[in-house]
Amino acid sequence: MPRKSPYRIVLTKQEREELERRANKYTLPYFIVARAKMILLAAQGLANDEIANSLSTRREISAAGENGSSKNDWEAWKTFPAPADPGFFPPELVVRVKAIACEFPAHVGEPLSRWSVAELGSHVRACGLTASLSDTTIWRWLNEDAIRPWQHRCWIFPRDPDFETKAGRILDLYQGLWKGRKLATDEFVLSADEKTSIQARCRKAASLPAQPGQPMKVEHEYERLGAWATGPSMPVGSIKSKSISRSSNERS
Repeated sequence: MPRKSPYRIVLTKQEREELERRANKYTLPYFIVARAKMILLAAQGLANDEIANSLSTRREISAAGENGSSKNDWEAWKTFPAPADPGFFPPELVVRVKAIACEFPAHVGEPLSRWSVAELGSHVRACGLTASLSDTTIWRWLNEDAIRPWQHRCWIFPRDPDFETKAGRILDLYQGLWKGRKLATDEFVLSADEKTSIQARCRKAASLPAQPGQPMKVEHEYERLGAWATGPSMPVGSIKSKSISRSSNERS
């Protein structure tokens, strides 16, 4: 007969909701998720063998000792904090970690220009704020804020006092407007660019095609035949483009 625990587990509504949350949260450590499922099944009256079969594990694992799930084991489980669950970290720790993320690493003695999540996690654990805090948890704390002072992006501050007026002309052209009037059907806006100094190289020997079990062989040495420049242009609002290339006879 399936072996049952001598103890009967009765869950309150709050306890059941918490266990179901842990059982369905696969970002938690596996043993936390599996243990929550075991207790939920035990609360339904299933025997240890039935729990083990349901979770594809051994009966010894599904039982909390030789006599199955014990009362003391359940009491300890209810107060055991999940390591990866941010709800068990005090708010003061979350605020402190975010405060460090807003500081330059040099201010706390780290020889870095900016923080990475891994480096921030190493510093938090090394300075004694907490002994166990995963980099993933730190990333989640930082990512859930709408304003993130620890992130920055370089840009060029506009110095031209007429920048807005000049930029407005370009933006109007993208909308098919010029000086307040709509462009005619025979008027177009082209966006052009140039790629210069493209080296023209000629291999000293022809490449050999790939063979069964062998890759294609390309000659390592080459001759320099000057440089190329290409100037592609594209009508704004169109996917068609035209490229005009020219070569230079200058040799390096």
